[in-house]
Amino acid sequence: MAGPLQSIERAAAILRLLAGGSRRLGLGEVAASLGLAKGTAHGILRTLQHVDFVEQDPSTGKYQLGAALLHLGSSYLDVNDLRSRSINWADALAARSGETVRLGTPLEGQVLIVHHVFRPDDSLQTLDVGALLPLHASALGKVLLAFGASHVEAAVAAGLEAYTRHTVTDPEELVRALAEVREQGWGAEVQEMSMGESGVAAPIRGHGGLVVGAIGVAGPVERICDSKGRPHPAMVTLLREAARAISRDLGAARW
Repeated sequence: MAGPLQSIERAAAILRLLAGGSRRLGLGEVAASLGLAKGTAHGILRTLQHVDFVEQDPSTGKYQLGAALLHLGSSYLDVNDLRSRSINWADALAARSGETVRLGTPLEGQVLIVHHVFRPDDSLQTLDVGALLPLHASALGKVLLAFGASHVEAAVAAGLEAYTRHTVTDPEELVRALAEVREQGWGAEVQEMSMGESGVAAPIRGHGGLVVGAIGVAGPVERICDSKGRPHPAMVTLLREAARAISRDLGAARW
């Protein structure tokens, strides 16, 4: 039963992805957002199209929900469940990395911090739970944008505010940056939201591979990044291990 069940989960994830936004998505966007091979995504889309669950625009080739599912709601994962399954891994990541760890989910065009683990030292720190971060200027937000949990067009339409001279404010540059995030599997921000601060984040996936949140490490740029402004590989490795562990706990088969 493993094969058929996995196919159903993937089909459900595609439907939720299409239901979550106001625009059509191309085959490549669907595949990249869910971490699927294009051939796999195309086969599922064709099956969904055959039963009128999905429609394809003949001029652009992009997909949207079909007439049979006009009232399908957006995917939803209880935030408390996400947080409860992440706490132990987030605590361990903070201890191993020596840095602040935050868990974020999309909320009305921003990133909502739902869990925050303090940096394990004696410095004065402020709890960020409940804080809202910009999608385009934070590592957590870039991950949510890149993997389809939030929508790029809406972020651009809302305005790409410059928080520092390093903030990406050009839509085309942002699109290129998000493509890089999808390719490497993690995102970073280096002094884009606050001078002297940096962060790196990775996606958290639920059933069917749908990205439901992101986990990130943040701290002074000189501790997070090397002299060229790239996150230290060891930090990225620790982060991705934590993201995979949480994803497994949430039932993401691909991990």
